[in-house]
Amino acid sequence: MAPENRSMIEAGADETPSRPKGGWGRWLGRPGRSLTRRLIWLAAAWILAALIVAGLLLTSLFQESALRRLGNTLGDTIDEAVVASVIRPDGSLEVGEIQDARTQRLLSGKYWMVAEPTTAGRLRVVARSASLGEAELDYGADLATRLQSAFGQTISYNGEDGPKGEPLRIAASMKQLPDRAEPVVFFAGVDRSDVDADTRQFATVTWVALLLLGAGLVAAVFIQVRVGLRPLFDLRDEISDVRKGRSHRVEGVYPLEIQPLAEQVNRLLAHNQETVERQRTHVGNLAHALKTPLAVMLAEAGSREGALNDMVRRQTRVMQDQVDHHLRRARAAARAAHGLGERTEVGEVLDELAVMLERVFEEKGVEIDWRAPDDLAFLGERQDLQEIFGNLMENAAKWCRRRVRISAGPSLPGQMTAVVEDDGPGLPADQRDTALKRGTRMDEDTPGTGLGLSIVDELTRGYGGRVTLADSDMGGLKVVLELPAAES
Repeated sequence: MAPENRSMIEAGADETPSRPKGGWGRWLGRPGRSLTRRLIWLAAAWILAALIVAGLLLTSLFQESALRRLGNTLGDTIDEAVVASVIRPDGSLEVGEIQDARTQRLLSGKYWMVAEPTTAGRLRVVARSASLGEAELDYGADLATRLQSAFGQTISYNGEDGPKGEPLRIAASMKQLPDRAEPVVFFAGVDRSDVDADTRQFATVTWVALLLLGAGLVAAVFIQVRVGLRPLFDLRDEISDVRKGRSHRVEGVYPLEIQPLAEQVNRLLAHNQETVERQRTHVGNLAHALKTPLAVMLAEAGSREGALNDMVRRQTRVMQDQVDHHLRRARAAARAAHGLGERTEVGEVLDELAVMLERVFEEKGVEIDWRAPDDLAFLGERQDLQEIFGNLMENAAKWCRRRVRISAGPSLPGQMTAVVEDDGPGLPADQRDTALKRGTRMDEDTPGTGLGLSIVDELTRGYGGRVTLADSDMGGLKVVLELPAAES
């Protein structure tokens, strides 16, 4: 990326609002989270909470409705017991038979009972239905106090220990009968097993239905999110194609909310391209401005003899080397920073260089054997790859006896490895680091400037790669290159 853009991004990064520190905000704002997954999980959480509340509410309402129906039945039984109650002349209470066949059948599941408060604040049973036998309806020690506080009203509660161990729904009410000074407590109870079974069945059906509804809603949310975010995925794929060298700009048409982002990406790409071209122009202008005067100085110094002229020639060559070195580094840095939309087929470059070098070294009989997959591509400019392989292959052809071998292929994702070997004398291990330094020549009798390996090293490092020197099984030097690869 161009320096101007990098500085703009770094400046903008300082103004980014801080992320939430805890809770859901921290989880949702954490970098690296999938936007799709975040939306789906958030919707699923709300759906789950809503369905749980709905399930509990529906089950509670159903149970309350069923118990209310039982309460109405028990209220009718209490009213019948009140009607059947008779006060004797001595003030004692007598309750006649209630016209309900279930209350007259032992352990039928429907019961009534009449009691009166004692001075100790408890209750004493004075009459009961035939269905109770010798048993009593369940009531707590504080029931008399509660009934006194709600005099004349009916209190309903669940009893867990009926005459035959069944769960009961019991209603109790304290009333004042005519011609009697003391109040009377009337009880009615009914087996609630069927209500509990119906409630459990309703709850099971409800939760299964809500589970299926929740699964359908989550599936619908997933489809909605995937369809709704499809333009973002398409934009991501297009930007990836630009990065991999398959395209030079974003061409798709997107919804109104995303189209400005696509346009900004294209503007950024165009700005980067313009910046790189401007840098190349500056580099070319500088090269032309410096090389011509240096060439004139070298020609003038070469036409005359003397110590001064020798010194001028040497220093002029040093200046030329320095200019070439720094201009090459600037060009490589600009290209590596640009890097988008550039894709170079490795096989084509190797084939061109092999044919050319075999002709150059035809008298020596050099044979260059290269291997590379057809779909292998370098993520960078063709000229740089030609310069990298050209220097290595020329160096190998210069030092080999007859054979040069090049193999290239993918290694890690987004990376390729190329190996250049020869059958020459090789290079001692203690001299390999020195060989990569600019201007170093390992043999003064062999023509050259000593810049070949240093150029390769600079260009390779400019693309984030690496150069390694080792022994070849052919007997000579092996140069291993690691370079960025464009995805096929």
